[in-house]
Amino acid sequence: MPRNSRDSGASPLHAIPRHPHAWAWVVLLLHAAVALAWWQLGWRWGLPLLLVLHLGLVWGTLRPGSRLFGPVATRFDTAVPEVWLTIDDGPSPDTPAILDLLDAHGAKATFFLVGERARARPELVREIATRGHSIGNHSHTHPQARFWALGPAAMRREILDCQQALTAITGTAPRWFRAVVGHANPFVHAPLRKAGLARLAWSARGYDAVESDPARVTGRIARDLAPGAIVLLHEGAPHGRSVDTVAAVLDALAQRGYRAVVPAAR
Repeated sequence: MPRNSRDSGASPLHAIPRHPHAWAWVVLLLHAAVALAWWQLGWRWGLPLLLVLHLGLVWGTLRPGSRLFGPVATRFDTAVPEVWLTIDDGPSPDTPAILDLLDAHGAKATFFLVGERARARPELVREIATRGHSIGNHSHTHPQARFWALGPAAMRREILDCQQALTAITGTAPRWFRAVVGHANPFVHAPLRKAGLARLAWSARGYDAVESDPARVTGRIARDLAPGAIVLLHEGAPHGRSVDTVAAVLDALAQRGYRAVVPAAR
């Protein structure tokens, strides 16, 4: 079962988007304001304002913790040394070894799984759940290079097809979604609301999907450790050292007195 952590009550940890289309009205109004400025003040003002507006929209899409288009959690509230360990991109051949490492450390994690990969290895998905870890939605096909640019229909398929696949395997619908590479464009939030999903980002990462040295990954993560940190890790990385990296991070957490928990969603 997920372990409860103390919550401040300021805002819910599990925040499903309430108004997923509100961004469209805001963007329309902002463009109207820019057009008015262009008409009244000329292109010397209108063009820079238009560029600033569009750069802001790009920033809101590409920055993992951006709340421009909808809510996203980047940490959880706790008064004790606990972190939320999240592991993306599985299931993979690394999954069994990672599960054994978590057991050995008495640690819990959330595995953000890819729908197609889950269908190919359903026994690993069920093993994750059996061992007391939680499972999150990480898109159906993991379109890493173009997730940020998906339109509404493609985005809906990526999120809802993965949700259906994971629910069919475990019998329980995931409650959390992790955007691919953390990039969440305006079309993410409508299918999240439909599926009852909340978006989760992170506050500590070591770039382990591309960095093969566990010590370097651990050093980067250690700099951002604090009670309530959400730690991003991966499995099945092309460099083949994901298991070593998870082991090094778990050792570092233990040395610093941190526990890896899955906080209750409130």
